[in-house]
Amino acid sequence: MSATTKPTAQVAVPFPSELPPGYAWFDDEPVFDPERHLRLEQPAEITTLADLGYGPDDIAGKATTIAASSPFRVLSDEGAEVMLAVARRLRAFCRPAGDRIERTVRGGCYRSKWLRDLCISPEVTQHFADIYGTSIAPHPMPVHLGHINYEPSRIEAAVDKWHHDTIPLDYVMMVTDPAVTPGGRFEYFLGTKAEAAAMRARGETPPAERIVAPEFPGPGPGSVIALHGDMVVHRGGPLTELAERITMVNAFVSADASLDAQSRNRDLIGVDDPQTLYSEWARAVAWRSRDRLDAIVASAGFDGDVESVATQLEFAIDDVRTAIDEMRSGGGVIEHYE
Repeated sequence: MSATTKPTAQVAVPFPSELPPGYAWFDDEPVFDPERHLRLEQPAEITTLADLGYGPDDIAGKATTIAASSPFRVLSDEGAEVMLAVARRLRAFCRPAGDRIERTVRGGCYRSKWLRDLCISPEVTQHFADIYGTSIAPHPMPVHLGHINYEPSRIEAAVDKWHHDTIPLDYVMMVTDPAVTPGGRFEYFLGTKAEAAAMRARGETPPAERIVAPEFPGPGPGSVIALHGDMVVHRGGPLTELAERITMVNAFVSADASLDAQSRNRDLIGVDDPQTLYSEWARAVAWRSRDRLDAIVASAGFDGDVESVATQLEFAIDDVRTAIDEMRSGGGVIEHYE
C-alpha cells in the first residue's frame, strides 16, 4: 500500500444470513449502538515485528509490520457492561480447546447479535485498519469472531498457554477488570516464534526479563491490545487465586488476498462444530482464491510463458488445495509452546 492510500474497512465474506444447526439468537439483548457502546481511542505506543527480532524475510508477505500496541479503550462504560453480561451468558457454552485452554466459547456471534454487530462493526474495523496501517476485513470465518476465554478451574493452570494465534490479526479485550483480577495478566514475549520454539525444545518458557505485561488504563473493561496474533507469542498468565477472568478476542484478515493467509485452520478440527467449521473454512479460502483468480482475469498482455502462467494459477488456488488436504487428513495437535 502506498503512503498516500488510506487503509479501509472492507468485507471479505458477508456474515451468514442463517444460523448453523444447534444455534439460536438470544432474544432479550440490547441493540448494538456505536454511538453509545464504543469509545474508540488510539494506542500510545506501537511495537513492530522488527522490534521482536523478525528480519525482512520473516516480515515479507505478512499483513502488517505492526506486532502489538499498548492498551487502549474500544468500548464505552455502557458497552463494557453489555460485553460482560453477554460473556457471562455465553459461559454456559464453554468447552476446552485441546490441551491449551480449558474454558472457551467460540461461535458466540451465532448466539448474540450484540456481539456479532460489535465484531463486524465497520467503525471498529476502520479504527483497527488505521492502527495496523493496512486495509482489513472482519475474519471471513465467524468462529474467529468474538472468541471468549474464561478462567481455569485449577489455580495452578495458566489461563492460556504460551502460543501464537491461528489467525493473522486480532485484538484482545479485557472483559473483566484486570485491575482487580488476582493475576491472570496478558503477557507477550519480546522475541520471535523461532526463539520460543527453541526454548520449548529445551524445556524452557520465555524468561521474565523478556516478557511484557501491559498496564491497562482504568477503567480496564473494554480496553484492548491490538495484536499481530500469528507472529506474537503470548499467553494469559496464571491467576494467584481463583476468580472470574474473561477476555474476548476478535479477528481480522488483510483485505489483500495475495498476502500470506497466516492461519492454521487445521487446529480447529475437533474444537469447532464440524458443520460450522468446514462451511466457513470453504468460504474463506474460496474468497482468497477468487480474489487471486480475478487478478489473473484482469491482467493484460500476452507475454506469459507456460511456467509463469502455471505458477500464477498454482498460487491462485493454493489455499483451496491446502484446505482440501487438511480437511481430509483430519485434525492435528493444537500448537503451543509449553
